[in-house]
Amino acid sequence: MKKIALFADVQNLYYTVRQVHGCHFNYAALWAELSARGEIVIAQAYAIDRGDARQQQFQQILRNLGFTVKLKPYIQRSDGSAKGDWDVGIAIDVLDAVGQVDEIVLASGDGDFDLLLERVRAGGVEATAYGAPGLTAHSLIRAATRYVPIEGRLLLRS
Repeated sequence: MKKIALFADVQNLYYTVRQVHGCHFNYAALWAELSARGEIVIAQAYAIDRGDARQQQFQQILRNLGFTVKLKPYIQRSDGSAKGDWDVGIAIDVLDAVGQVDEIVLASGDGDFDLLLERVRAGGVEATAYGAPGLTAHSLIRAATRYVPIEGRLLLRS
């Protein structure tokens, strides 16, 4: 059975899916889709901790699905900008998983991960990217073994 590692960039998924489709990403549908293809041996979701009750409820839903939820504090800068970036943490965790799995699944359309997926593939591991159509970087799509647009069953409509 194929071993799969799943890495979900929660902030990227939230904003891109909302912008393209006006709804939310369906993590349960993603989990079911991947489970049908193999065994999910690593599942990590990366989020920003704002201390808000709705976010904490959502994070618990992710844990109930089987994700390990990694949180970074939300940092509001004095100039009004905000910071809460998981790119380096995701990259480290993906590279740590390469020797343990047959496929890396990255749920993010962030082009910063293109070199990461190229490295995964160079290591002989499949690299699948899930991203919102039109907002997924072309360089990420090219770097992946397979690109899956987030649409249809992967959307959670209220």
